[in-house]
Amino acid sequence: MQRLHVPARLVVFMAAALVARSSVLAAERWTIGLAANGSPIDALVVPGASATSPTVLLVGGIAGSDRSADAVVREVARFEAISQNRRFRLLAVPVANPDAQPLQFPPTGAAYREHAESHVLWRWIGTHAPALVLIVGPDAGLADALSTNAVADIGSIPARRVDLAVKTLDTIIETIEPSAAHQELERRRMQSPRAFADQLAGVYGHDFSQPTYIAAMAIISRLRLGERAGVAQLLAPYLDGTRDSFARPSQSSLAAHMLLTEYARRTGDERAKNLVVRAAGSGFTDAGELREFMPLHGGWSDSLFMDVPILAQAGALTGDRRFFDMAARHVAFMQQIVLRADGLYRHQASTDAAWGRGNGFPALGLALTLSEFPADHPAYARLLASFRQHMAVLARFQDENGMWRNVIDRPGSYAEYSATAMIGTAMLRGIRRGWLNAPRYQPLVDRAWQAIRLRTSADGRLVDVCESTGTRGLTDDDYLRRIAILGRDDRGGGMAMLFATELAGL
Repeated sequence: MQRLHVPARLVVFMAAALVARSSVLAAERWTIGLAANGSPIDALVVPGASATSPTVLLVGGIAGSDRSADAVVREVARFEAISQNRRFRLLAVPVANPDAQPLQFPPTGAAYREHAESHVLWRWIGTHAPALVLIVGPDAGLADALSTNAVADIGSIPARRVDLAVKTLDTIIETIEPSAAHQELERRRMQSPRAFADQLAGVYGHDFSQPTYIAAMAIISRLRLGERAGVAQLLAPYLDGTRDSFARPSQSSLAAHMLLTEYARRTGDERAKNLVVRAAGSGFTDAGELREFMPLHGGWSDSLFMDVPILAQAGALTGDRRFFDMAARHVAFMQQIVLRADGLYRHQASTDAAWGRGNGFPALGLALTLSEFPADHPAYARLLASFRQHMAVLARFQDENGMWRNVIDRPGSYAEYSATAMIGTAMLRGIRRGWLNAPRYQPLVDRAWQAIRLRTSADGRLVDVCESTGTRGLTDDDYLRRIAILGRDDRGGGMAMLFATELAGL
């Protein structure tokens, strides 16, 4: 770990000078993450001769905005001036550590709450899997760590320090071979949605001892994959009455009954149908009248997924239109609390942060609800318009790699796995049902699928799933620093399986 003390005013001055200099470049600029104090970490992108050109990453500013950063910007400008026959695609991070924080590779601690700059670099480099990483100036052990570890659980990447004062990239790089990380991403890129879902089904969806939406999403996908016998075994205690599927009423246990809807439709099991209707009945008083709102909503945007689709499914299963009436009423109630004027959803009334999964919930929730809703219901047009408006706003915030961020509208907030899978699924459902314009939205779905596929290992390890966020009173910065999980995660795995089975038409 290396520490460099630089006066704060000098850091600010040097960073401003670097931005001014790099702003004259035509290279595409990405904000790839945030430093511990919120400073953006930017990358510059210069395409190669073709889409299949290998990628080389040039990194400077490991110890702050110093001469190495300026050297990287100069080299990007020189490389960009080569208008033809570029041997590789160039990614460059001029100031990898804008505040000269101590770095650690591989990073430890909770990403991106601790060692923020280290986690940003490590996971971003891993998911882009360059053939080669070249580091100008001090490297804080990054070169050795990249070369000897599976970066972001993907694969190793050759890396070394270079001196751009002596040579240019063209003279430094003799041959370019695919890195182990690149080879692994190419393997993932070739997977079909069906193969992807089958692979994750070996890891996720094997426990329903506690009925939750997290468990239910993966098990729904197993059912779609034809694993009826295994799913029946998980549901047996609830169907035969030895266990109560709604013994602990909560938003999550209510949403878990979507699994029972799926099972009832595929098997004709009346017991499953009755459990769905009973749970959805929490929307009515003892006298059978509609409540003002669903009693378990908690004020979270999650409620548009947790409470609403099950009402619509109960209506479709029974033909009782009161369930649709209650669904429409609760959507209107929740939107008064959590829908922002710009069309994004705040996660809770006590914050204005447009949390990623807090927008994935309304996106997927309304898509599932509309799938059940009668087109002649008085609220149908309003629900459809609301869904379309949300999709149009979200479309503007998909990042350069096909992801949606953990705070949707905050550049540099980390690219979040579960929100991307949920929003991608919602858009796909919208296209296939004729609610969304395919030429406009299909490319977004394709890019989201590619991003999810590349961030998923064969044994179910995922890159950057936001931890659970059930705490009230969080600030915008708290959402930016929610822990990003690298590894297995039932929440992310279930949503990815749902996306894949939807793509596979299952």
